[in-house]
This record gives sequence, C-alpha cells and structure tokens, in this order.
Amino acid sequence: MKEQTLIVGLDERSYPIHIGSGVLNQIGPTLAADPVGKRYGIISDDNVAELYGQQIIASLTDAGLACELIVFPAGEEQKHTLTVTDLVSELAGRGFDRGDALVALGGGVVGDITGFLASIYMRGIPFVQVPTSLLAQVDSSVGGKTGVDIPEGKNLIGTFYQPRAVYIDIDVLKTLPPEEFRGGLAEVIKYGVIIDKDFFAFLEENQKAIRDMEPETLVSMIYTCCQIKANVVEQDEREGGLRRILNFGHTIGHAVEAASGFKIIHGLAVSIGMHAVTQLAIQGGYTTDPVLQTLDNLLRAYNLPLEIPAELDRKKIRAYLQTDKKTVGGQIFFVLPEEIGKVIITDQVRPEDIDLVLGNS
Repeated sequence: MKEQTLIVGLDERSYPIHIGSGVLNQIGPTLAADPVGKRYGIISDDNVAELYGQQIIASLTDAGLACELIVFPAGEEQKHTLTVTDLVSELAGRGFDRGDALVALGGGVVGDITGFLASIYMRGIPFVQVPTSLLAQVDSSVGGKTGVDIPEGKNLIGTFYQPRAVYIDIDVLKTLPPEEFRGGLAEVIKYGVIIDKDFFAFLEENQKAIRDMEPETLVSMIYTCCQIKANVVEQDEREGGLRRILNFGHTIGHAVEAASGFKIIHGLAVSIGMHAVTQLAIQGGYTTDPVLQTLDNLLRAYNLPLEIPAELDRKKIRAYLQTDKKTVGGQIFFVLPEEIGKVIITDQVRPEDIDLVLGNS
C-alpha cells in the first residue's frame, strides 16, 4: 500500500504528515535525509515504549542518527507540570541542547507533553510527532496545540508549537485497546459533523471495514481527518475563530472527563459531549431532532456512549465548564450543529438549557 502524504501549509513552519503501513520503519531514513536535530530524544510512556521503543531506536540508529529513549509512566494522570519538569531535568542531565530534537512516541498524552516540553526547553527545540493512538493520529498530533492539565481543568497550561513532521503508522492500531480505538472514532465522527457531510456518509457506509481496521479504509479515513484539520489550522492556527469548530463536543466532554477523575477516557467523553451539545442545539432552536437522531445512530453503531453517567457529580461538571479555556468573560462558547456538516459557534446558550441537558445527580 502506497504511503499518503499531505502538507500542513504554514509558510516557513509547514510540515508533512506521512500516513501508511510500515511508516515507523521509515522515520529514520526520512529524518536522515532531512534532519531536524543532531540527536533525538524519544519521549514515550512505559506502555508504548515497551511496544515500539526499540523499533524506533532501530529505525533511527540504522539510519546513522543518535537517539536516546526517555520514558515516563503512562496515564492521563501523568499529564501535569511535574512530569514536564522531570523530563526537563532528564534532558538537561543527558546534555540535550538547542541543536537536538524530540520525538513524541505515543498517544495524546505523550504528544501533548512532548510538544509542550519542546516548546519550552531552552526556549524551544524541534520535535516530531509519532502518534500511536487513533485519537492522536486524527486529531491531537496535528495542529500544534500542546498542554498539560491542572486540578482546575484540562490543558490550561500550554502553547501553540508546531511539529516538524507527523508520522502515522496504521499498523500500531492493532495493539490499541478496543476502548481507545472506539474513543478515537468519536474524534473521527466529529469531522463529519462539523464540516464534511460526505465524510459522515463514508463513516456510515464503511462501518465494518473501519471496525475491522481494513488498511485502505483506515488510511483514507485518517487522511481525510488530517486534511480537514490541516485546512482549518492553515486558516486559523491559534484558535481565534474558525479553529474553534474543532472543539465540537469538547467543552462538555472535557468537563465530563475531568469530573470522572479521568476514568472516562477523552474520546468517550467527547462522544457524550457531542450528544449533549446537539441536545443544546435543539433546545436553542439551532437544529432539529433528526440531526440528533442521525448523529446518535452513528455513535451507537460504533458502540460509543451518549449519556452522562448518572453517578457523575453535576456540580463538578458545571464547575469544570466555567474553567474551560474557551470560556471568555464568564461566557461559555459552544460549538452547535445546525445540520450534519455545518456548525455554529455561540455564547448565547441559556443556563437553563445547560441545566436541562446536564440533568441532576
């Protein structure tokens, strides 16, 4: 199967996204042909490092590149400033300097941490993304948003810092836990709702091939997601306007995720959030019941959750909504669907509608 490549066009900070089977083994030769650093610090968590750490090391060293593997414990609960300062100390102790670069090998947590680390270490060193989860492949590895969590909310400390390249190998999805693959599909469905009804139809029509991880279908699906995101980022890199549409389902999703103590993984929380904000759109007169039914049917088809668990504390969810980084002047901005393939951004959502959608517990 031929590798697919697309470019995120940001003038002098443009970069390629390589998508295909066997891409991990091509990272070394590609970086040797177009190096971004003298030496590479491969940042990974202990789960992913055990699976793919040696393969990446071999790819780089066989291409004549110096590299070192640096590992931290896996889990969303590691996505905080202490992990970053530990990694800074590790890099400094190993003598990494401004001429070196980082490789983010892992899912969204690893990518966010490594991107943030690269943006602040010695005031900025290059990095590349090697996303190993579906969610990271279609979303968080592309676009340059980095960040870590604090108790008050997700990603409240972060930077915009673009990678030099993204390497997406569909083969790594075979070792992904089923729940994580399903969570990634929520982000995939998001793209169809916000901007591309034809892609939404593709997801409806290719359910079996996607669930079975048929290679050609996966590459096509991931390429489309990355192309949509690249187009949005090219127009609005720092989320001043259009890029906010990528937050469809995330405002409530992040609050649900945080209120659960991160027991609900990000993608599943986004699925819940997409259902919830579509209910908000109906309450506000922005959309109709058939839009919700169409969305819910696809979410159910991929075994994704719709409802906020009854046991979650609604007061906590409301508190996290207020500290969401997209809240401005106390007003919460929501991305609401008008129809499949078209959304609006508004802060004109009535508090009583939010209360109705969240329910009580």
